[in-house]
Order: sequence, then structure tokens, then C-alpha cells
Amino acid sequence: MSKKQGFTLVELLVVIAIIALLMSILMPALAKVRKQAKAVICQTNLKQLGTCFSMYTDSWDGKFMRGWTPKVGPPDGTLNTDYWMEALRSCYGDSGDVRCCAMAKKPSSELGLGQWGTDDPFIAWGVFGYDGSQELGEPLSGWPCATVGDYGSFGMNGHCCDPPRSAGTYQGHEQDWNWRNANVSGAGNIPLMMDNKWIDGWPHHVDEPPQYDGQDYDVSHMTRFCNNRHDGYVNAVFLDYTVRKVGLKEMWTIKWHRQFKINGPWTIAGGVKPSDWPDWMQLFKDF
Repeated sequence: MSKKQGFTLVELLVVIAIIALLMSILMPALAKVRKQAKAVICQTNLKQLGTCFSMYTDSWDGKFMRGWTPKVGPPDGTLNTDYWMEALRSCYGDSGDVRCCAMAKKPSSELGLGQWGTDDPFIAWGVFGYDGSQELGEPLSGWPCATVGDYGSFGMNGHCCDPPRSAGTYQGHEQDWNWRNANVSGAGNIPLMMDNKWIDGWPHHVDEPPQYDGQDYDVSHMTRFCNNRHDGYVNAVFLDYTVRKVGLKEMWTIKWHRQFKINGPWTIAGGVKPSDWPDWMQLFKDF
């Protein structure tokens, strides 16, 4: 009767080498699939928020919320408390994740970076009121346009709001630049909400691009939105409530406000050259 033989060392090494080779081939493909899945989740969340905006405007004669108008409000002149996170809450419920791109779900406060925006494109803003001194759902002390417990990694186009006519100029932009409702011509090229390091932004066509991916969110309003979360693109929902990806350089060609020049200095039509862009953006698609 012959004795059973096991694998030789050489055979085991060959099997291990084959497995390692297969893993090296499959891992990049799996990483790509994972990224694509997160991009789909991101777009799904934006679609849901777009529906929330639609429901809100249907209840207010087609108008958006007042938005960021610090010069008006209660008798003491404090900030409004009906900003988009709170104004839409009855539509999206208590889920904070709907305010997040799947590529940026970890709030900055949980990483010891405070509750405000960071220079990392893959970190969410919030959690507001993370120190526990206030109850969830209360207006944030000292900054009541935010709500305690909120976090997210989407931000709205600050030009999409309906402030009182007495609000005057804010962030260097006139109130008559605003889109006060969604029923406007060219709505499919007007961004409503997008991947963002902060809750909002007021981009202008002369805003310079960030010098590196994730540059401080307060350098310019365009730097808040211009983050490489989806391989040269971000996701956005527009005023016609459609959702699509937007190229990082394409941001200067969409109509952020009524006076925004879509053929401004950072567009092909405006004469920008590939070498004019910061190094990290030069290989991205031109618009």
C-alpha cells in the first residue's frame, strides 16, 4: 500500500505566488468598484436632498428658505435659524448620513479637529455642538443658523435663497444675484447643492482654484466645492433637481448666480491655459 504524499514546498510556494498574483490583479479592480459604489450613494443622497428642496419650495410658494442673512432676523439682529439643514429636516428625518457624500462621512469633531470645515476633502463638517453642552436639535449657541448634532459633507449654493430685500450685501454679493426659486430658465446648469467641505459657499467667476486638493475652505468660496472626491469630479444636484457629476474645472462654467460669467477667466472661452491651473488640477478635463 503506497503512502499518501502531501504538497512539496515548491508546490506550496507556487500556489502562494499564484494567489498573490491574483490578489494584485483583483485589488485595484475591487477598489475601483468600491469607489463607484460610494459615488452612487453620494448621488442618491443628493437626489433625496433635491427632493427635499422641491417639497420645501412647494410649501412656500416656490421660494427657497431665507438662507444666510445675518443683517436681518429677530429684533436683536441675530442670525436666521431656518438654514437648509433645519428647514429641510421634516423632509429627510433624523438621518445625518443623507447630508454626507459616502467618500466623506467622518465628522471633523470626532477626529479632534473641531466642528468647522477642515482642509481635508474627505472629512465631513460638524458635529455641531459636539461638546455636549447643548441638547440635540437646539440652535447652536452663538451661531443659531446651525443645529446641534448636525454634520455632513454637502453644502448648498449660497446664492439659492430668498432673503428679505432689506438684507443688503453679504459675502461681497448683492441679493439681486440670488436664485430665489427653482422655476428659472437654465435650471439644469444652476447648482443647488454639491460635495463641499462646508455647509455652503458663494462662488464667483473670478475665484481662483485651490493651490492643492483640500486647501483651506475659507481661501475662496470655490475652494469649498473644488475637491477631488470622485477622480476629477464632484457630484451635484441642480435647480431642475437632476443629479450629475461635475468636473473640477467645469465649476467655473456653471451658473452659480445671476451675474456669474460662465466664460470667465478660468474657462477655455475666457482664455485660460492648461498651465494656468495649479499642478494638481492640470491633468483634469478642461471646460
